[in-house]
Amino acid sequence: MENVVIKTDKLTKRFGDFIAANEITFEVKKGEIFGFLGANGAGKTTAMRMLCGLSMPSSGTATIAGFNVYKQTEDIKRNIGYMSQKFSLYEDLTVLENIRFFGGIYGLSNRELKSKGEELVEQLGLQKEAKKLVQALPLGWKQKLSFSVAVLHQPKIVFLDEPTGGVDPVTRRQFWDLIYEASAKGITIFVTTHYMDEAEYCDRLSIMVDGKIEALDSPANLKKQFKAASMDDVFYQLARGAKRSD
Repeated sequence: MENVVIKTDKLTKRFGDFIAANEITFEVKKGEIFGFLGANGAGKTTAMRMLCGLSMPSSGTATIAGFNVYKQTEDIKRNIGYMSQKFSLYEDLTVLENIRFFGGIYGLSNRELKSKGEELVEQLGLQKEAKKLVQALPLGWKQKLSFSVAVLHQPKIVFLDEPTGGVDPVTRRQFWDLIYEASAKGITIFVTTHYMDEAEYCDRLSIMVDGKIEALDSPANLKKQFKAASMDDVFYQLARGAKRSD
């Protein structure tokens, strides 16, 4: 249990008569790259909001980085990072201003902000762009910077919500190199994506259909169970209501 950083048991979210997340149960280990897949409306975002301490569950239990989702939401927020395709950085702030702003939110001291900021700019090769507005950066660089800012405070878990939407395949692959580096440092990666080739990069995958987890295993095992050549095929079969062949 020491290596389990996310644990849910029958975690459920209701909105009136509608059940957005229906008794989802799973565990994620330290340093694991865990893919959370599902079609639009499957319940992914609702589940992620509960795990981030942003939405109170209707029932069930969950601990995130050892903290209870009902009683310790502020502790959860201090121990996680978050990045989404829709909102990650302030476009009207410079690269360094974004780093300092989000680093401050994550609780870094002024000394840490200065040293980590300089280190991050150098690591990403953004020395010449450090004082430029983020809106001037290409999308791929924005996404890399967003991810780096999300793990600046060395969180136990980083939640990535469709992080590579709209970027080219080469940049997407470079982005995943950053994910591997963070995972190697012991940071757990919880990622949603609609790119099935990216699903292959995960250690394990959970696939939600209509609010329920219908499959959970490594990409290789899922393809074997569903007699599929690709994760696209696994996803398609699940969407049609197919059952695995154990």
